[in-house]
Amino acid sequence: MLWSGDQYLYQLINASYGTCAFLYATFSLVLLYKWRTWRISGIFIAATMATSIWALAIFFLAEYSNAIFVVLFPGLEIIRTIFWVLFLLGLLSPLIVRDVKLGEVWFGRLRAMLIIFGICLYLFEFFSNGTPYFSKSLWPDVHIFAHLMLALAGLGIIEQLFRNTKTEHRWGIKFLYFGVGVLFSYDFFVYADALLFRRLDLQMWASRGFVDSLALPLLFMSVKRNSEWSIGLFVSQRMALHTASVLGAGLYLIIMAGVGYYIRSFGGTWGTAIQSVFIVSALILLIILMFSGQLRAYARVFLSKHFYHYKYDYRDEWLKFTETLSAEGVGEPVRERAIRAIAELVDSSGGWLWQRDESGMFVLSATRNARDSEQRSIATDSSLCQFLSARQWVIEIGEYLAEPDLYEGLDLPSWLTGLQRVWLIVPLMQIEQLQGFVILTKPSISRAINWEDRDLLKTAGRQVAGFVALLDATEALMNTKQFDAFNRLSAFIVHDLKNVAAQLSLVVKNAEKHRNNPAFVDDAFKTVENATGRMNRLLSQLSNKTNVSENIRIFSLHGAIQEVVEISRSRAPLPVVVGDCEGIELRANRDKFVAIICHLVRNAQEATPITGSVKICLGRENRWISIKIVDTGCGMDVDFIRASLFKPFQTTKGNAGMGVGVYESRAFVLGIGGDIKVDSAVGIGTTFALRLPIVDTAAIAGGSVMDQASASSLGGAGNCAN
Repeated sequence: MLWSGDQYLYQLINASYGTCAFLYATFSLVLLYKWRTWRISGIFIAATMATSIWALAIFFLAEYSNAIFVVLFPGLEIIRTIFWVLFLLGLLSPLIVRDVKLGEVWFGRLRAMLIIFGICLYLFEFFSNGTPYFSKSLWPDVHIFAHLMLALAGLGIIEQLFRNTKTEHRWGIKFLYFGVGVLFSYDFFVYADALLFRRLDLQMWASRGFVDSLALPLLFMSVKRNSEWSIGLFVSQRMALHTASVLGAGLYLIIMAGVGYYIRSFGGTWGTAIQSVFIVSALILLIILMFSGQLRAYARVFLSKHFYHYKYDYRDEWLKFTETLSAEGVGEPVRERAIRAIAELVDSSGGWLWQRDESGMFVLSATRNARDSEQRSIATDSSLCQFLSARQWVIEIGEYLAEPDLYEGLDLPSWLTGLQRVWLIVPLMQIEQLQGFVILTKPSISRAINWEDRDLLKTAGRQVAGFVALLDATEALMNTKQFDAFNRLSAFIVHDLKNVAAQLSLVVKNAEKHRNNPAFVDDAFKTVENATGRMNRLLSQLSNKTNVSENIRIFSLHGAIQEVVEISRSRAPLPVVVGDCEGIELRANRDKFVAIICHLVRNAQEATPITGSVKICLGRENRWISIKIVDTGCGMDVDFIRASLFKPFQTTKGNAGMGVGVYESRAFVLGIGGDIKVDSAVGIGTTFALRLPIVDTAAIAGGSVMDQASASSLGGAGNCAN
C-alpha cells in the first residue's frame, strides 16, 4: 500500500474515511427517503452521495492499494468538489439575477465551464507521471493550485449567498452555509499548506474524513429547519438536464480513461497505440450520444421520475407554450402552430386539429406532420364528441384499445384508431363547451402519461380553445367588415337613388296640375337633366371610370348656394339665405358639396312644419366660412346626437330614411379640412354648423359680415336665430 510504512496513518485513514463514507451514505439514504416530502434539491443529494463514494474509494485505496482505486480517486475527488460548487451556484442564481432567463443562461454557462474544467483537471492528473497527491515533488504544482482555487470558489459563493439571503431566511439556511463552509475551509487549509511547503501533509489529509463528518450535523439541521427549501434549492429541470448531461459525459470520460490505463498497462508493446485508438473511439461515441435526441428524451424522463417532486417545470413550460402560440412572422399557419404548442408539451411531433363549425359539426381544420384524415367531419352527437364534452378527459388511444372499460360509453370509430401513430386526444374546452379537439401522434421515444401530463394537456387545451375561438372571431369580424363595406356602399347608392326618385316623383306629381305651364316644363327638364347627371356620375364611380378626387376644383360658394336654394324651392318651408358669400371660393367636389348642403336643407324642411322656418346663414371668420342650416323643427335629443347621429344606418325617420346622409356629410366636410357641429333641442329646432377653409384669392376680411342685400338677392332675408 502507498503508506505501508506507517501503520498509524493506515489506521487513521481507515477510521476517518470509513466514518465519513458511512455517515454520508446514511444521510443520502435519508434524503432520498424524505425527498418528496422535503422537496430537496437533486444536486444536494448528488453532492452527499459523491462525498460518500469519494470517502469509500479512499478507504479501499488504503485497504487494498488496488490500481483501479488509484485511477478513480482523483476523479472522485474532483466530482465531489464540483458537485458542492454546483449546488451552491444553484442557490446563488435566483438571489442575484432578477431576469430568470438571463440567470439560467449565464449560470448554465458557468456550470458547464466548471464541469469542463473538472474533466480537464482529471485528464491532466491522469496523464501526469505518478500520482501527484503522494508525489514528493508535487509535480506539477498546478494540481494543488487547481484544487485550491475550487475550494476558494466555494468559499466565495458561500460568502455571496450569506450576503444576499434575506434576514428572515437565514435562520433556516445558515447551518447549510456553515456545513459546506467547513468542507471548503478545510480543503483550502490542506491545499494551501501543500502549495506553500511543496509537500502534502498526510496527517492533515487523512483527517479530512473526520472533518467532513463534523459538517454533517450542520447540514442535517439546515435540512430540518428549511424543509421547504424556500430560497430556491429546487433546481430547474432544464438546468438539471444540462448539468446531468455534462456530468454524465465527465463520468464517462473518467471510466474510459481508467479502461485506457489498463489497456496501456497490460497491452504490451502495443499498449500505448491501443490506448490512443480506444480513447479516440470513446470520444467519437460520446459526441454521437450527446447529440442524440432519443438519449436526451430518455434522460428527461429519468430525471422527471426520480429527481423531481413535479414532472414539469411549469413556469418554463407555460412560457414556452405561450411564446409558441403568440409567435409572429414564422411563416407557419396559425392553427398548425396551435397543434405544435400542445404537441411539444409531451414531445409529440404533430397531429390533427378539429373545430366546431357554424352548423355544429366538428371539421378537420389543420394538420401538422401527419397525413390528412379521410374523415373530414364528425357529428356533434357522436360518441367521441359526447364523451369529450361530458368527461373532458384526455384519451390515450393505446389505453382505450387495451382497457376499453376505463372509457365507459366511448366508442371510437375505426378510421380514428387506424390513423398513423395516433396517440392522444386532447379536448379543447371553452366555458364548459367543447370547441374542438387535438389528436396527437406518438413521440419518437415511447413514454407513459400520468395525471400530471393529463392536467397540463387539459389546461393547455383550454388555452388553445380560447386562442382558436379568438382566431375564428377575428376571421368572422374581417368577413363582417367586408360585408359591412359592401352594405354601406349599397346604402349610399340607394340613398342617391332615393333622392333622384324623389325629384322625379315631384315632377310627376305636379305634372297633372302644371303641365301646360311653360315655367313648370322648363323646371321639369332641369330636374330631369340634374337627375340624369347624378345617375351618370354614380354609374361612372361604380365602374371605376372616374375618381371622386378628379372632380375637385375651385368654385364660387355664391353660385353653389344659389343652386341649393333653387333645388330646395320645391319643398316648404322655403330656405332663406342670411349673410354674404360674394367672392368666396372653396376647393372641393362642387357636385358633392351641393348634394351635401341640399341634404341638410331637405332634412331641415322635413323636420319643420310649414309655419316654421329654414335658414342658410353665412359668415366669414378670417380664412374660414361658416355655413349654418338653422330650422325651427322638432329637434333631436342629446343622447341621439352623441350616440347615433353621425353613425351610418341610424335615423329618426323610420322606414323613410337610410341613416347615411349625415354620416356622408360629415365625412365630406372632414375630408376637405373642415368641421361640422350640431346643436339641437327637442321642440325648439336644430342647427348644423359647417366650418370650411376658404381659398385665399383675395385679401382676407376680418370678422363676420352679414349683408342683408346679398341675402335678398339669393332669395330671402332675416337672421340666424331659431
